[in-house]
Amino acid sequence: MTIKNNSDLINKKAPKLSLGPVQYYWNRETIFNFYKHIETTQVDIVYLGETVCSKRKLIKRDDWLEIAHRLQAAGKEVVLCSMTLIEANSELAALKRLCSNLEFMIEANDISAVQLLEGKSFVTGPAVNIYNPQTLNVLSKQGLKRWVLPIELSKKSLTDMQTEKPKNIETEVIVYGRLPLAYSARCFTARSHNLSKDDCQYRCLDDPDGLLLSTQENEIFLVLNGIQTQSAKTSNLISEIDQLLTLNVDILRINPPSKHIGKIIDIFYKVLHENYCTNDANESLQKLMPNGGSCNGYWYGNSGMNNYILKRGSVAC
Repeated sequence: MTIKNNSDLINKKAPKLSLGPVQYYWNRETIFNFYKHIETTQVDIVYLGETVCSKRKLIKRDDWLEIAHRLQAAGKEVVLCSMTLIEANSELAALKRLCSNLEFMIEANDISAVQLLEGKSFVTGPAVNIYNPQTLNVLSKQGLKRWVLPIELSKKSLTDMQTEKPKNIETEVIVYGRLPLAYSARCFTARSHNLSKDDCQYRCLDDPDGLLLSTQENEIFLVLNGIQTQSAKTSNLISEIDQLLTLNVDILRINPPSKHIGKIIDIFYKVLHENYCTNDANESLQKLMPNGGSCNGYWYGNSGMNNYILKRGSVAC
């Protein structure tokens, strides 16, 4: 699709903006200050909770609920998130308590959460492998109201899904942020410090955007975030906004880094609502990213770390 004028974007029904859960281990004060700032931003939906490691306990359940109520009072839709990898009985018990919540919708990041949420409205996160419309139909009967596109799926895959998905299900796509590639029973951050997982000393606190990993050729490769492995490059689909609108995507998700979140949200909002040129928006985002550069390869059905640049002028300024 070629957009002759950026006003074409705002003439369509703009999707909502969402903020994904913080994937890193930040201290309590940082978390509270972060979400205090989010109250004042243009984001519509906020996902809350620990999704990576159950040892990250500086923020308690009651703290998350306090933050949730504050965001709700500020006009945000709040969704509470489950863990992505359930390994212990204690984690399963915590999941059951989370899913018994009746106040906020839950994002299921593990299929066990989907089972526990049957009959309730819920969201599936990007770690739940939904690859075809048949799966959406099955989950719709269980209560699914929104699904997040798995990070490795392409525009072509989404096109097929959008054509055949149940009409009552919303589609959400991650448009910005480092991508969660894999989860493991092992803690790679602890191992990088010659520590065991049981005695990790909470070294994740030292890396507010994860621990950058390079190859032997000194090429930036991955980010270690406890048991989670992320892309070193920041996924950025700001130049593909017109494609997402054409596909009638309902929600655009931003995965938060430790810095500049207000500016990042503002850039996406201006593209959607204020005729802000996507070429200029992309240049602005490049300056705000953590080390590693940007990527969009998965969207084009190729290696995720690739970055395809649309010819200047494909979106007029």
